[in-house]
Amino acid sequence: MCLGIPGQIISIEGQSAIVDFWGSRKSIRLDILEERVQLGDYVIEHEGVAVRRIPPMDVDDTLALYETILAECGVPA
Repeated sequence: MCLGIPGQIISIEGQSAIVDFWGSRKSIRLDILEERVQLGDYVIEHEGVAVRRIPPMDVDDTLALYETILAECGVPA
């Protein structure tokens, strides 16, 4: 099973973005997203590609879920 990771967009240049994942930053592709994203949006990343934008009303619940998963695996969030 594969699990995408949520992160917040901190900069956008063309079809790529720098995304913050709990303090780690990574450049990812935006070209397969159907929705336009902007600075501050949260996306789910898998294999270096944003696969979906997280709706603003779902961000807190999504982050809490991932933090629970990480804590149960012994990984600090």
